[in-house]
Amino acid sequence: MKDLVRCAWAGSAGVMQDYHDAEWGVPVTGEAAYLERLTLEAFQSGLSWSTILHKRPAFRAAFEAFEADAVAAFTDEDQARLMQDAGIVRNRLKIAAAVTNARATVALREDGGLERFVLSFAPEREVAATETVSPESTALSKALKKRGFVFVGPTTMHALMQAIGIFDPHDPACFRRGS
Repeated sequence: MKDLVRCAWAGSAGVMQDYHDAEWGVPVTGEAAYLERLTLEAFQSGLSWSTILHKRPAFRAAFEAFEADAVAAFTDEDQARLMQDAGIVRNRLKIAAAVTNARATVALREDGGLERFVLSFAPEREVAATETVSPESTALSKALKKRGFVFVGPTTMHALMQAIGIFDPHDPACFRRGS
């Protein structure tokens, strides 16, 4: 797949290209998959996505495969332990946000769950590949914040919507466009 036209950020062979070719823009299902993507997008803020992808196996181990009940039960001691884990991004606020968001995810089950909630903000229009924020991601951000989520700004939620295939995020010339 070396000669295929890709989105510009996919770069050369490696983790970014593999992610682009196999995962980015592909719909996911299940609470843990949504919580993982939401958490990783929050951790990515201010960092490169490549850093997050390289650390993803360690994130999955540290955050109990993103099972909301397990992460929601994390104590202050668990969070302190994660601050010592060199395999993940050691940012106290982002670690606390992951726990807060897991708790908010558990609470959201009463209203159909995280997956259903996020999908309810899917755009009914064509989203340009160059957009980094949208009316839908802004609305999702505000709604999640009202539900107790943190580190869910409009740009981060737009990246989430791209990553989980709520709309086709690929450049018009990209071989993945429309797939």
